[in-house]
Amino acid sequence: MNIKPKIIISEMDEMRLEALLDTIPDSVLTKQRLEDELDRADIVDSKEVPPNVVTMNATVRFAISTSDEEMNLTLVYPKDMDESGEKISVLAPVGSALLGLSVGDEIEWPGPNGGVIKVKILEVIYQPEREGDFHL
Repeated sequence: MNIKPKIIISEMDEMRLEALLDTIPDSVLTKQRLEDELDRADIVDSKEVPPNVVTMNATVRFAISTSDEEMNLTLVYPKDMDESGEKISVLAPVGSALLGLSVGDEIEWPGPNGGVIKVKILEVIYQPEREGDFHL
């Protein structure tokens, strides 16, 4: 049995994610996965988020078990996606897996093609809360 690591989400991110989920049809698979993550998360004040936690708008370096490649991407809301290739939506399978994890955490997650992937957090390069950016 795969035990998921503890996740931490700020109150501000939780409110924004709950509002986002209200706009998504129940038939969207990633909606249920994200709701499940919010349900099991430790919700904390934005000013109390540890500096090594992946929050919304954080830039994170991570690895996926199916690839030898490390990626640096910023976790964003769908409305903030662009063509830069530097962002990942929280509604993407890997995006929802990243949310709330800490440096060193690994999680097994359903992949985009039906298989299971393992995501490992290597570094939180930028975190808005750590920098005092609470308005994003």
